[in-house]
Amino acid sequence: MIRIPPLAITVYVVLAFALAWLVALPLWLGDGLATPGASLLLIVMMYTPAAAVLVVMMLLRPVPKGQRLRFLGMWPLRPAKRVIWLSVLGLFGPMILIALAMLLSAALGWFPADFAGLSAFRQTLEATAPAGTPLPPAGLLVTAQLVAVPFAAATVNALAAFGEEVGWRGFLVPALRRYGTWPALLISGALWGLWHAPIILLGYDFGRPDITGVLLMTGGCIVWGVLLGWLRLRSASVWPAVFAHGAMNATMGLPLLFAAAGATVDPALASGVGASGWIVAAVAIAVLLVTGQFRRQPQLAGPRPPKHSPAA
Repeated sequence: MIRIPPLAITVYVVLAFALAWLVALPLWLGDGLATPGASLLLIVMMYTPAAAVLVVMMLLRPVPKGQRLRFLGMWPLRPAKRVIWLSVLGLFGPMILIALAMLLSAALGWFPADFAGLSAFRQTLEATAPAGTPLPPAGLLVTAQLVAVPFAAATVNALAAFGEEVGWRGFLVPALRRYGTWPALLISGALWGLWHAPIILLGYDFGRPDITGVLLMTGGCIVWGVLLGWLRLRSASVWPAVFAHGAMNATMGLPLLFAAAGATVDPALASGVGASGWIVAAVAIAVLLVTGQFRRQPQLAGPRPPKHSPAA
């Protein structure tokens, strides 16, 4: 097993954080999240961990050149069966967990839901459509959006999430594994959460532009980071975590479809990275722990042996 020197780990973390702040700087100098081009900057920020990995690999060379893709879990995609089924689990698992978190928050009174009437969604449709425009049934539109979620998760959202996953799960989790599985999962998750600080402090996700928002994001990233890290270690591939991250981002807005009109939804409680999400994710972690899943950490298959031509 390749052991990443502490210097390489430290340089990666410092670079990932510094680049994130650098990319977010125009938001701080402008109108925050309302700055023109903010959406593009958020996507660019998601690739700063990948950029940090590239710099570390090129300058410090902690992994031999021919083994870098394998160390990062990017290639080869073998054994294919294990990588595929865990990628499918990564794609649909977060969707199920976030849906359960929404139901839990509704049951606890944290989320004012209107599952039958879809009143908030209807209100938004009526407010955005030109006057007199006939509107399709809200239920049909919500169903169409739900059907589209897996496709969005596996494509545009996974593409955006790739930049983060190459850094946090592709590089950092296996780099920290020398200190133990749980330190690797918890530390990488905490750093992943703190890395979001440049936009959380502008009110992103929680609407709390202070240390409270950063702590909430860090807590959410720790519990979800354990699950994404488990996918990385269990599959020895980064791709299941990429699809899971894409699924998370595609599904986080689910409560907006089912909220009651006029209600205020507190993301600190009723969101996938809020308290309800923590509870559901913690239950999933407990199930994996009880079933011994964290002890199963295989390696990606090595290069295929060269084919020998038959003797003449």
